Amino acid sequence: MFAVTTKNSLRSRILSSVILTLLIASFAISAFSQVTIDSLRARRLYVSTDLKDHPVSNYERAILGKARTDSSYYAACEGVMDFKKIMYWSSIDSMEIPAYLYQPLEKRGPKGHAAMVWIHGGVHSNWGFSMFRFVKEAIEQGYVIIAPEYRGSTGYGKEFHEAIDYGGYEVDDCIDAVDYMIENLPHVDPDRIGIMGWSHGGFITAHSLFREEHPFQCGAAIVPVTNLIFRLSYKGPGYQRSFSTQERIQGLPFEKQEIYVERSPVYHVDNLQVPILVHIATNDRDVNFVECEMMVNALIVKKPNLAETKIYQDPPFGHSFSRRGDSRELRDSWNRTWTFFEWTLQPYLDKSK
Repeated sequence: MFAVTTKNSLRSRILSSVILTLLIASFAISAFSQVTIDSLRARRLYVSTDLKDHPVSNYERAILGKARTDSSYYAACEGVMDFKKIMYWSSIDSMEIPAYLYQPLEKRGPKGHAAMVWIHGGVHSNWGFSMFRFVKEAIEQGYVIIAPEYRGSTGYGKEFHEAIDYGGYEVDDCIDAVDYMIENLPHVDPDRIGIMGWSHGGFITAHSLFREEHPFQCGAAIVPVTNLIFRLSYKGPGYQRSFSTQERIQGLPFEKQEIYVERSPVYHVDNLQVPILVHIATNDRDVNFVECEMMVNALIVKKPNLAETKIYQDPPFGHSFSRRGDSRELRDSWNRTWTFFEWTLQPYLDKSK
């Protein structure tokens, strides 16, 4: 009698559980069916993974703008420095990579010059004329500077634009600039080469320095992008579409977790083996401070002997504080940057003598 009662009781509890589950499901379906879907909001939230939906540009206007930038550099550099636009081939797929090459008018002998790779920012952008004053100062110190227009840069047409590979092949494109210098510029010392970038360029700089093997003795990442998983969630669908539609990504962080971890330099700080300088701003509205400080904090904890970091409190122009105007913060950042590179690269040293 006891066994029968127990069995009936168990059946009763199971039946009650099933009925409760069905009631909850029915209520959920009913509640959802009453939700009014805002079609405009739905379109805003939709994030494609198809390359054909990648954000486009006015390619003809960008090409004309790039031609004006090149012309401005040729005019401004005449009699001041040796400037020319060059091409080299990516080691990944032999894609032609344009680059700006700046050198002193008077070249030293073999291995006489330190050199740096300078990298522009922007998801899709290019090397602009606003950098002239900083390049001029570098050349006056004896550096050779090369500024790659890595895949995805604007001003080179639709195919080059759509070849963007954020945190991927673009890093190789920039590192390959070193091979060009070593093969074609005997006055550049392979043991005195640094790298520097701003924003997305700082992101590429960090990626380069966090690789297990690279040709750089040091580098500076100014207001760098650090964590794509955080960044895409913080910026929202409009920004996400520039990443989810890239040919070698095709998805968002929840869909392609390994790819986004691989392409977020903050997760690779442990690999750093050479000095790095990082400057960020508390009022940065592009690479927001809450993202920037992730890199600073990780370096302070994991690589305190290799990292030099500084947080600027609300400098003029925020994200662009070290490239616009002539503020105290801009001068301080550049003074620290030049000193940082001088310590390692010794631009004044002429090894040919």
